[in-house]
Amino acid sequence: MMRARSVVGSLVCALAAALALAFPAGAQESGDVVRVEPMPESLRIPGSSAPQRITYWSTGVDDTPALSSGAVFTPDGPAPAGGWPVVAWAHGTVGLGDACAPSLVGPAAPEREKPYLGRWIAAGYAVVATDYVGLGTPGLMPYLDGKVQAHSVVDAVKAAVTIDDSLSDRWAVVGQSQGGGAAITTAHYATRFGGPDLDFRGAVGTGVPANIELALLPLGPGFAPVPLSPNLTTYLSYILAGLRFAHPEIDLNSYLTPEGRHFVDRAETECIFPLAAKSSGIVTGGLFTKPLNEIPNFYALLNAYMGVPTSGYDRPLFIGQGAADLDVPAPSALSLLAQMTANNVPVTFKMYQNDHIGTGLAAQADAIAFVNSLMG
Repeated sequence: MMRARSVVGSLVCALAAALALAFPAGAQESGDVVRVEPMPESLRIPGSSAPQRITYWSTGVDDTPALSSGAVFTPDGPAPAGGWPVVAWAHGTVGLGDACAPSLVGPAAPEREKPYLGRWIAAGYAVVATDYVGLGTPGLMPYLDGKVQAHSVVDAVKAAVTIDDSLSDRWAVVGQSQGGGAAITTAHYATRFGGPDLDFRGAVGTGVPANIELALLPLGPGFAPVPLSPNLTTYLSYILAGLRFAHPEIDLNSYLTPEGRHFVDRAETECIFPLAAKSSGIVTGGLFTKPLNEIPNFYALLNAYMGVPTSGYDRPLFIGQGAADLDVPAPSALSLLAQMTANNVPVTFKMYQNDHIGTGLAAQADAIAFVNSLMG
């Protein structure tokens, strides 16, 4: 299965590279559509019509034009007056390799995520699901780069509205985990990035990885002399791989041991479940030759790269957090809530008695009610 995914991902990346040559970056605007193609019936969301995969222009690291891809699902049947309102789905961690792209292979956990998306379809929303720049398209997805993810989300909605006149310009963004951070950060930029052609209404984020950049500051030799959980080790590998790609000027490899470089290299291609299976027993301190805080202005760099904005929101937010979440513990969301409240951000917060994965599902009824209230 993973070999098949690798072959598919490589073919799509080669196709995207060819498209990039055929359509020079400087000649394209964000949201411009490069390609539309049908998706396999196996990737259809329950209750939706035939899905479409889109390749479109967006913005990558250093604010440079970059290709992104994604999927568009509309409810089966005639659209209401004014068109289907749109929910942009910001997916959670799937991996960085092209073969991990949801528009190619479906969600990482289809038994959970397809019914989740199906409930949005049943509620009367079209679902537009970006893969994020670099996942299934040239380059590497800069994992947790909030601004790049926001561009990918907004430009996917622009592209979808362009190709499907059954869609309304009214939209909201929802996401869990990596996608929760992407959804909330998208809300910070959505009005500006979307311009007058889109009517952004608000965002829902669950399991939001907020202020976790602080956990990277002490990383170095001897840190965490016992293995972390495989999930946390896997997230760290993706963060380091994304940071290395987005910021080559810091020469991250010079801070890594041979084991560390091998670990980060592997993160560039492997999807989350196989990589997590190989991450058990890895000692974090053994990955580094010197402390990461020796990187000049390291906190400022991290905050700009992956920090969730704490002010500057012009639309309502809903944040859900699991009390039993061990991947993104409650203090992460509570610290973000305190910062946002101090800055008068319009945020609704709710705690659920669930773990990381369970929170997105537990919060969905509240999320749908919240988004419904924004669309009137």
